[in-house]
Amino acid sequence: MPGTKLRIGILTFHFSENFGALLQAYGLRSWLAGLGHTVEFINYHPSHVEAGGSFSRLLDPRALKANAKIAYLKLTSLRERLFGNKGQAEAFADFRRGELGLTGAPLRDLAEVEAHLAAMPVPYDLIVLGSDQVWSASEQHGLDRVYFADFAVPEGTRRISYAPSFGKATVAPEYRDELRRMLAGLDGISCREASGAAIVRELTGREIACVPDPTLLLGDFAALSRQADGPQGHVFCYALRSAGGIREVTDWVGKELGAPILSPYNAHRRWKEIGQTVYPSPAEWVALVDRAAYVVTNSFHGTVFSILLQKPFLVAGLPGKRAALNERALNLLGELGLQDRFIENGDLAMAQRRFAEPIEWEEVNERLRRLQLDGRDYLDRELRKSMAA
Repeated sequence: MPGTKLRIGILTFHFSENFGALLQAYGLRSWLAGLGHTVEFINYHPSHVEAGGSFSRLLDPRALKANAKIAYLKLTSLRERLFGNKGQAEAFADFRRGELGLTGAPLRDLAEVEAHLAAMPVPYDLIVLGSDQVWSASEQHGLDRVYFADFAVPEGTRRISYAPSFGKATVAPEYRDELRRMLAGLDGISCREASGAAIVRELTGREIACVPDPTLLLGDFAALSRQADGPQGHVFCYALRSAGGIREVTDWVGKELGAPILSPYNAHRRWKEIGQTVYPSPAEWVALVDRAAYVVTNSFHGTVFSILLQKPFLVAGLPGKRAALNERALNLLGELGLQDRFIENGDLAMAQRRFAEPIEWEEVNERLRRLQLDGRDYLDRELRKSMAA
């Protein structure tokens, strides 16, 4: 007889020392566990995601870009181990152990994942892929088969995705055949962005659910915010990948409000700090958003938490070659009727016009509830299928 509760394994970027990555992992696990299921992370931690992975074809000029990316990630990882903020690193580790319930040794490659699954005395009923940019092809590794569950699983284990992102609106032609093959093996598919759903629909011919990021699915992070003490009334600047544009907007907002600017530490920052650098835990990061007078960000999850916590905010678009990465924030803002909070490439004149315009939170919250219902309905359907299997 089918059980009423499931054993679920999640594959995502649960290991990253990135606030958005950890909080989306927390959101998905919390939502599923709140329904009474046993939920844990499959502790896949590939070196290519943050530490670069292995060099390849060193004498091939066509591999120069990939090897340069590997070298950069290796150097960044080494610098963090030697000179990074040890207190913050331990806070991330505490969050993974406590809030994510993470146990066991890291699984470094596909073979170790398969061996781990085969050795489990009670197999998973369901493996959930996502969220975050787990379907994004990296320069140094390409597509990662593990994040498509392209491996052997015990009979009766279903495989679905929940809100994975490709990171961009298109997929390079050289990945299309491999992607089509891997997607065909999934029992249920959803994507975070409409652009991602369109990619999958075009490759597979299947109808694809478009569902919100797990942070939006869960919606309520008050329990985390209450864990942390900290300042109030500041301008919170959450900048990733570039300071282009966001620095000018943040500096102006800080002067206009007469408020200090606080920016969380970023191991990949290659620009002069914006305001004062702080070193929060994930819970403290949520509290910094919650207690801010204003938020300026170029990050998807910075955008998400500004909305969930109903803070006045502006999104400074990433400039130049990074502009394609604005897709995720633009998609969310469009769905919630908040397109005017996006400032193209740090357009300071536009930011000054938008700064004091009120946000109609009642309308935003109604749209948000509809988005959450899309995600919850999709998961409900897939969970029922797994319980009936």
